[in-house]
Amino acid sequence: MVYPTTSHEMPSVHALAALLRGRRVVVLGGAGCSTESGIPDYRGPEGSLRTRRPIQLQEFLRSEATRARYWARSAVGWPRMTAARPNAAHEALARLEAAGLVRGLITQNVDGLHQAAGSTRVLELHGSLARVRCLACPAIVERGEFQEWLAVANPEWSARTLESAGGVDGEVAPDGDAEVEPAALDGFRVPPCPVCAGILKPDVVFFGENVPRDRLTQAWDLFDQGDVLLVVGSSLTVYSGRRFVLKAQERAMPVAIVNVGPTRADDVAAAKVDGCLGLVLPRLTEVLLEEA
Repeated sequence: MVYPTTSHEMPSVHALAALLRGRRVVVLGGAGCSTESGIPDYRGPEGSLRTRRPIQLQEFLRSEATRARYWARSAVGWPRMTAARPNAAHEALARLEAAGLVRGLITQNVDGLHQAAGSTRVLELHGSLARVRCLACPAIVERGEFQEWLAVANPEWSARTLESAGGVDGEVAPDGDAEVEPAALDGFRVPPCPVCAGILKPDVVFFGENVPRDRLTQAWDLFDQGDVLLVVGSSLTVYSGRRFVLKAQERAMPVAIVNVGPTRADDVAAAKVDGCLGLVLPRLTEVLLEEA
């Protein structure tokens, strides 16, 4: 059943709380968690996939020009990502974990906002934009440091392009990609790995790339600790996240959903609230903590 959030009291939240109460909750979070922090999602009503095509792994690997294009756009997007702050949805989930009502969170996001809000048991399924990894050796560089390398390698480009792209107020995609005029990409230089001169890639799972096996094992270990799966801010379009719903179905494990718009698991959800996460999750938290 889909519970609308048209009422001021949001009675649907009480039905959702009744499903979660007394159960160990594992959360599966998607890009919709961060839209209220100014980071648009890919597939929601205003999703980025409607206007731009995200970077594909094979394109990144085989083309130096594609890598330069990615890192140029990322150089513009990074200040906007670091300026984003946790919203009420992130904070509500952190409160639920602190109260012992949420066992942990499997997030498909790469922005680190759940941790910034105070969540501690976070499994970053798709990695983190805060790290840059060499594809040829074990070297890892913090993204903030790599941003400085990009600025040094492109001294005239940085300030001019950031200004033309709208500064820290321009649009940025969930993966940190930002719009840059094509002419501004000419001559952009990407530093190699300082250890082996190999190719540097953000430590995130690109489209067309598999989640690392050890990370997926950790995600399943966390999933196994739950009695109910709470999906927040995900349309469950891609298999990477939907696999947890499919496993929950196999185990007759209840699935609850909070999302704006339809998802690919609406027909199997024991409860769904279609509404703004920044309103629904804080209210859900209040109800559960009042009754704890």
